[in-house]
Amino acid sequence: MAEFQLDTNVLLRSAEPAHPMHSLAVNAVKGLLENGDRVCLIPQNLIEFWNVASRPIENNGFGWNSARIDSEISSLESALTVLPDSQAIYREWKKLVVTYDVKGKQVHDTRIVAAMNVHGITNLLTFNLADFKRFEGINLIDPAMPSTA
Repeated sequence: MAEFQLDTNVLLRSAEPAHPMHSLAVNAVKGLLENGDRVCLIPQNLIEFWNVASRPIENNGFGWNSARIDSEISSLESALTVLPDSQAIYREWKKLVVTYDVKGKQVHDTRIVAAMNVHGITNLLTFNLADFKRFEGINLIDPAMPSTA
């Protein structure tokens, strides 16, 4: 059994049926679960999901109400493993942002890597490979690649 951390973009694409990457996201996660792999989230993924899902459509969001978002997050929590936050993740994040000179929005991606490091997960399923390529020790998996389908 392998362990995989999901990037928030995979969650968002899987929740948006009209998105061109919807099937890729759903099939990649489904394939991992059917293979017996452990698919993980951190609270940050769910916070970011809520942010996008609650934003108006005209602001690049889903425009969902809180009840719908809560229901979707509850489904994710039931189907996937939500790993705990900790002070160790903060310390690892701080070390990584300094080491890799991370700036701007990329600090959020760095926190995902910090959580992976703390929890001993090396596989990351993401549509944004370029956002994570700077980090050593992370296996980047694109849901669009045939090996993840």
